Amino acid sequence: MKKLCVWAVAALLMAACTPKAEKATDSGLLQSKFQTEVDGKKTDLFTLRNKNNMEVCITNFGGRIVSVMVPDKDGVMQDVVLGFDSIQDYISKPSDFGATIGRYANRINQGQFTLDGVEYQLPRNNYGHCLHGGPQGFQYRVFDAALLNPQELQLTYRAEDGEEGFPGNITCKVVMKLTDDNAIDIQYEAETDKPTIVNMTNHSYFNLEGDAGNNSGHLLMVDADYYTPVDSTFMTTGEIVPVEGTPMDFRTLTPVGERINDYDFVQLKNGNGYDHNWVLNTKGDVTRKCASLKSPKTGIVLDVYTNEPGIQVYAGNFLDGSLTGKKGITYNQRASVCLETQKYPDTPNKPEWPSAVLRPGEKYTSQCIFKFSVDK
Repeated sequence: MKKLCVWAVAALLMAACTPKAEKATDSGLLQSKFQTEVDGKKTDLFTLRNKNNMEVCITNFGGRIVSVMVPDKDGVMQDVVLGFDSIQDYISKPSDFGATIGRYANRINQGQFTLDGVEYQLPRNNYGHCLHGGPQGFQYRVFDAALLNPQELQLTYRAEDGEEGFPGNITCKVVMKLTDDNAIDIQYEAETDKPTIVNMTNHSYFNLEGDAGNNSGHLLMVDADYYTPVDSTFMTTGEIVPVEGTPMDFRTLTPVGERINDYDFVQLKNGNGYDHNWVLNTKGDVTRKCASLKSPKTGIVLDVYTNEPGIQVYAGNFLDGSLTGKKGITYNQRASVCLETQKYPDTPNKPEWPSAVLRPGEKYTSQCIFKFSVDK
């Protein structure tokens, strides 16, 4: 009997000393794979969950949405965004997957602009232009993170005067809130000590079928009568032209792939498909739906709301199968649709367009809501 007790105590001690297996998120992510240091700051993975068991995972490296689990028409949870399953992949495989983009989303012509008579030169990292704040924009910076409650994450970042060529020390705050009606409500704020330009967005790559297959069957609606054409370097020409009678008309739900390869239409040739800014009819009314994406296969619907004047629709034209994402899935061309709410591209060089200028004493604010539902 005494011998049996000794063995029982030994077994209990061994059990207590054996490390428990780490529990993965619903999307299959391990928090430990997102914990490291970048530029002396710690990175981590944060999980938001609402009463419907919708789950959103976010890393403070680049303020990135890593996974979004929502139910399909059969009640099966699907991960509807592209991304990687470790911080090392985000570091070693440059991408904009899920990222908070800043200081200026989209392109600035030749990386140059003039503000209050002062000329600024930014990095030229995309066909001679500055794209998404330069090669070391916010998507590669570590934000300070605070989990305000189980459904709300606050991310803050201070960009220094001269960072990527932009003027002014700016403090930025991004609050991502998962609501109980299955929406991700993203609110941005920024303040500066010197006149500057700010234009922030989220760059999630959505695929509502959960398998990152081709986006051609997704249905897209954009509430816009006009869009801003681009030249062969993806730079806006300064024109605002009607969508009427063109492949750019998405005022009713239309398959993304129905006209995307119509390269006789020069804008699709220039953009290698859809990679354009639409001029929203919603005119800053965040209560009005500005865009919708729907998968007939899963029944998942994504509705977008914003107070911004424009939305960039990018159909994953430059994905080429060279990146392997979560769960070993290869991301081939057009495996997603990005819906980036923002000011128009190159606004600093087009004064007739909505201004992106931020001055001391002012506060930059922007809001984007990604609301999910199911159409059975």
